[in-house]
Amino acid sequence: MSATPGPYNRSVMPTYEYECRECGHRFEVNQRISEEPLTVCEICGGPLRKLFHPVGIAFKGSGFYVNDSRGSRKESGDSKKPEKKPEKKPEGTTTSKEKTA
Repeated sequence: MSATPGPYNRSVMPTYEYECRECGHRFEVNQRISEEPLTVCEICGGPLRKLFHPVGIAFKGSGFYVNDSRGSRKESGDSKKPEKKPEKKPEGTTTSKEKTA
């Protein structure tokens, strides 16, 4: 006898959504994964297409957001570092870098 971990219900089947290409009728059907997909609209007899939707994702834990995993430096997202302005020097003076160049 094998034990199944956690709650598992064999009667639950995936829900698939279909749309008719001719009349636009949309409907959902609970089907086993092993079953063949539906191909004919139950209203007009037109061809069906299976619809796919994005999966909802919930990021839990650290490291997923801008404010995570940034080390000890704390900055708010709206504030910018002040730009370092070049020092003004009196006219007629030169720095050591300018003398050697």
